[in-house]
Amino acid sequence: MNSRNLLKLADQFGAPLYVYDAEKITSQFQRLTNAFSGVNSLRLNYAAKALSNISVLRLMNSLGGGLDTVSVQEVKLGLMAGFKPESIIFTPNGVSLEEIEEASALGVQINIDNLSILEQFGSKHPDVPVCIRINPHVMAGGNSKISVGHIDSKFGISIHQIPHLLRIVELTKMNINGIHMHTGSDILDIDVFLYASEILFETAKNFKNLEFIDFGSGFKVPYKNGDIETNIEELGKKLGDRFNEFCKNYGKELTLAFEPGKFLVSEAGHFLAKVNVVKQTTSTVFASVDSGFNHLIRPMLYGSSHEIINLSNPKGKERYYSVVGYICETDTFGSNRRINEISEGDVLCFKNAGAYCFTMSSNYNSRYRPAEVLWHKGKAHLIRQRETFDDILRNQVDVKDLFETPKAAAIK
Repeated sequence: MNSRNLLKLADQFGAPLYVYDAEKITSQFQRLTNAFSGVNSLRLNYAAKALSNISVLRLMNSLGGGLDTVSVQEVKLGLMAGFKPESIIFTPNGVSLEEIEEASALGVQINIDNLSILEQFGSKHPDVPVCIRINPHVMAGGNSKISVGHIDSKFGISIHQIPHLLRIVELTKMNINGIHMHTGSDILDIDVFLYASEILFETAKNFKNLEFIDFGSGFKVPYKNGDIETNIEELGKKLGDRFNEFCKNYGKELTLAFEPGKFLVSEAGHFLAKVNVVKQTTSTVFASVDSGFNHLIRPMLYGSSHEIINLSNPKGKERYYSVVGYICETDTFGSNRRINEISEGDVLCFKNAGAYCFTMSSNYNSRYRPAEVLWHKGKAHLIRQRETFDDILRNQVDVKDLFETPKAAAIK
């Protein structure tokens, strides 16, 4: 998408606004598919938590992808979007046995990441195929907040607990059909990822009836021009060759699975916000927009950096600005950024806003969540309406009858 189209969409649908480019999502899906073309059976399970709008899920389904879900609600969204139950994997963390049973009853693949639930589920449902999530104790990402394969992570069953895990499987006679890991996001060092994969291969040897091995995801995307990213093509060649070798030794063709989220949708997303005020202080020039971490929390939560461009004045002289929001908290999107000169009323675009952006939005300060638009084949399609005050009140119960109206104070 070009800046001119984005500016037109801000005028047509208003701001703040999320816009997603279907062509970019498709090209990323094809790029990952092509990188692993040497593997006989590949399954890309899109991580719904990255961007769960049902129209985006329908796009993923049309591309032939599966779906990775972390809640029974995401499972139901996937089914509504047209995914077949067998194309959905349920990979929750810390949920109850009842939620796992609810998802299982819908016919999806279950993935369990702790010994307690594994034993309970296996004892009650030994015939239901189960995938096991392993924690390889490998720090593959560079940020501890988004790395989930290290030794202190709450995710997965520790590789040091494999003997206990095998005993549970033996006693319950449960059917283990998959092995899974997810080391975290922003993976740069392919060798570290391949090292973790070897741990997964070694674990897989303990199970004789596997159908797939899921290597998670976490591939880094570029956040600015010249930024480093995961070399998907190199990973595809190296891991693909090693996977084929493992299958040959295992004596059976397995499916290689991934659960990409950010890789597929991050670069496709653009967040548009209008500048409310330009404020000069003694040391800083603030550009305050009609948004905040209620719409885009990643910079404040993870320290992520989103490139910010001025759509309204793309050729203006560059100046330094700190772009901030309208929330009654410190909500800084970027400090001392070089941006083409900003005036009040200009529309700014935050790039890489497709993953973990709208899905993490809230109504903090009683603000409305923004609208969402899907740009598909040169046309804009509204896929989420902008919220209204009725949405703020929805599900609230006003107990006004419990309280008396205060009387006016007497005038002395």
